[in-house]
Amino acid sequence: MEEKTFNEPRVALSRIYTRQGDRGETHLAGGQRVSKDSQRIECYGTVDELNALVGLARESAASDQRLAPLAAILKRIQHELFNLGAILATRPEDVHPKQARITAVEVGQLEREIDEMNAPLPALRSFVLPGGSRLNAELHLCRTVCRRAERVAVALSREEQVPSEAVQYLNRLSDALFVWSRWASQVTGVAEVLWEPNEAASGRR
Repeated sequence: MEEKTFNEPRVALSRIYTRQGDRGETHLAGGQRVSKDSQRIECYGTVDELNALVGLARESAASDQRLAPLAAILKRIQHELFNLGAILATRPEDVHPKQARITAVEVGQLEREIDEMNAPLPALRSFVLPGGSRLNAELHLCRTVCRRAERVAVALSREEQVPSEAVQYLNRLSDALFVWSRWASQVTGVAEVLWEPNEAASGRR
């Protein structure tokens, strides 16, 4: 039997509230108590926020059979974001060799998907605005939160050790989300909304 890359999760959630966070603290995977506004908590909390938004976009994609390849990718991304959150919730000294994490494999897969799905898209002559369809807007929302997660991860890396693959993954994922928004619009025949500076109130005549 083939050995799995990561350990299977061992989670037993029998009680949802514990009152242990009432003083503004929580614990990391290694058991350390830290403030809920610490940079590490902010980092994996933002990744969690991103995961929820990706789930929303996945549900939208799943409603259209033409977008089935994207829905499958987004489901994988949700698993990867949970792995990323797990490693960010663990201080380096507490990381188990087979603990779930993001590796160069995940980064490389995103790069291949970016190249493949960007190839048939028309060249852009302007920046695009989120919209045209609900899914397009949702993917752009994912993209902006992903960028925020990347910024927080970079800030955390100045204070504590952060795996380089974590920042690389978030960087590639934000690019992928942009490409996927355009790909979804093309597949469904939705026109992209291009930025036109003179559509501003001060630019109209």
